[in-house]
Amino acid sequence: MRTAHALLLAALVAGCASAPTSPPAPGPASVPVAKATPPAPGPVAPAPKSGHDPAPFSTAVALDVLPPGWRPYRLARFKKPTQYKLVPYNGSVAMRAQADASASGLQYDLSVDLHEFPWLTWHWKVPALIAGADNTVQHVEDSPARVIVTFEGGREKLPDAEQINYDLAKAISGNELPYATIMYIWENNLPEGTVIDHHMTTRIKMIVAASGAKDLDRWHEEKVNVLEDFRRVFGEEPPRIRAVGIMSDSDNTGGHAVAYFGDIRFRK
Repeated sequence: MRTAHALLLAALVAGCASAPTSPPAPGPASVPVAKATPPAPGPVAPAPKSGHDPAPFSTAVALDVLPPGWRPYRLARFKKPTQYKLVPYNGSVAMRAQADASASGLQYDLSVDLHEFPWLTWHWKVPALIAGADNTVQHVEDSPARVIVTFEGGREKLPDAEQINYDLAKAISGNELPYATIMYIWENNLPEGTVIDHHMTTRIKMIVAASGAKDLDRWHEEKVNVLEDFRRVFGEEPPRIRAVGIMSDSDNTGGHAVAYFGDIRFRK
């Protein structure tokens, strides 16, 4: 059951559903994670649309529906889903995630060439850490906030052992595993820029984008070079990005977490 959960986590934002209609507008990093200075006072900052960005939360016209193209992603039927809701903030709008012993995400399908748009920026805020969470330990692998990037590539490109994982995940969840996944996470203890290998597959790498309590309960911006990160953690040139997602999970610790996400944008 735990193996299945790990593989389903790998499938987050992979999805085999067709790409959503409505592309639209306002991204993870090398070591150390590059941060914008000073921290942003709110969840969003005006910026031109690149045409390669997820639909922004900041311009949502209704708080009771997801912006076009964003959709929930359930890890498994037996997992309680995290609750996501658009909320007003300082005259704008942000996405609020609340995890109560739960795990699920939101995803947005797109296609981005990192050689053209290598930088990913986003704003986030985490009021409190999850007590006991540690992403290096399988049974307490939780994070209040993750920004997830998945990459194109078929089963035939994977090593033999990973092809078995691919087939298992598809059989269990109906979703195909992405060729590769990078998760930018908020971690309790490890320093920013640390790379954590996933416990069940070599095709997921977690990179610590924020750490500990020093930045808690305030908005700040992350800016990461996904192109260089992919080269560093996978040792090859990246294929195109197929989806991005956000996630707050506390299912392994059974804890409580709240996180706020602003717009996610790719930049040259």
